[in-house]
Amino acid sequence: MLTKMVVHNWKSYKEGTLYIDPLTIMIGTNASGKSNILDAFLFLQRISSGVGLYPAITGDVSLHALRGGLEWICLKPESRFSITITIENEADNLTYEYHLSVQVNGIKAEVFFEELKSFKYNARGTVSKERRLYYTQEANDSTPGIPAYFATSKRGPSKRIDLNRSHVILTQSEGLNLIKEVQAGIKVVLNQLQNIFVFDPIPSHMRDYTAFSEKLLSDGSNLSGVLAALEPDKKKEVEKTLTDYLKTIPEKDIRRVWTEPIGKFQNDAMLYCEEGWSEANVHIVDARGMSDGTLRYLSIVTAMLTRDPNSLLVIEEVDNGLHPSRAKLLLTMLRTLGKERGIDVIVTTHNPAILDAAGPQMVPFITVIHRDRSTGTSNLLQLEDLAQLPKMMAGGSLGRLSSEGTIERSLDKGALQ
Repeated sequence: MLTKMVVHNWKSYKEGTLYIDPLTIMIGTNASGKSNILDAFLFLQRISSGVGLYPAITGDVSLHALRGGLEWICLKPESRFSITITIENEADNLTYEYHLSVQVNGIKAEVFFEELKSFKYNARGTVSKERRLYYTQEANDSTPGIPAYFATSKRGPSKRIDLNRSHVILTQSEGLNLIKEVQAGIKVVLNQLQNIFVFDPIPSHMRDYTAFSEKLLSDGSNLSGVLAALEPDKKKEVEKTLTDYLKTIPEKDIRRVWTEPIGKFQNDAMLYCEEGWSEANVHIVDARGMSDGTLRYLSIVTAMLTRDPNSLLVIEEVDNGLHPSRAKLLLTMLRTLGKERGIDVIVTTHNPAILDAAGPQMVPFITVIHRDRSTGTSNLLQLEDLAQLPKMMAGGSLGRLSSEGTIERSLDKGALQ
């Protein structure tokens, strides 16, 4: 699983480190830099899926551009950014570190430097074995290619292969004749990055019927189609789980949630819900009549139930549309399904109720994002690293500290341990 991401000169960040846990909560004021971190995950998912560096940033006919596009991808006035990720892979008991540095100039985005390493740790937690699986020379603007050097089974010179700078070496290496150790490391990293899903469900996009679909789209617009396309036994199981979780959210009684094929060719679907206040007052509504909060919640639960194990699900403003009293139910759902399905979850929130529901036990898994008042750069900070946190919590809950701006004021004063 992904355990850490480090960004350098990425958008509003000079440098920042995000530690990734089974459930990670990111908080911060408006324009603090939360969305920029989400864009880093989206960028990694795109380039690992074979998208070139330039369209991964600027978009194309099938992809929307990252916020700010090429002009704002680097911290001003820099023209190069880097992202480093750490992956712990239990299958081979190795830790992988992947580093990518990208050069940007107005009309191009190209690999400047790229490297993949593997580490093995002993029982004492120190590195017992380190291997450089591949690396590149730093790019030379005079050539469109970039030399990549891959480890060989013999500890002699690395194997050189010249590759294209417009795509990451990671994806160009899949079809090359490389030793098994290198192939295995590349596969692990690609699988992890390709299984990142940045999810921003938009209820207004979910209200129409949709074609049968295999995977949920990033806005949740094909929610009905994904549920309807499941195998019958899986569909029954997922719809029961959706019903069970949805019953805890609204005031009215939810009897059942399900999808049905519609239309002459039976390859489109609609989402339905049976609800009522009493046995004599029962209604069936479709997605067009469901509330925004209901649709967002259903789409998030569906994402948790349909993503592959070992995925990373990243959700922006996870609590949008939900009443504050349901915050604890939301967090419980994310923890429970995440553990059952082996999915790590990162969420952003402005809602004090989410922090109150998280409670003191979640402090190690909360990251605060804030802007430095002197430089304007964004910073990532583990909440538990605030020196004054115990004193502040003695005077109020986490939600109150957030809503009253106490956490931000302490950061302005540089209150780190």
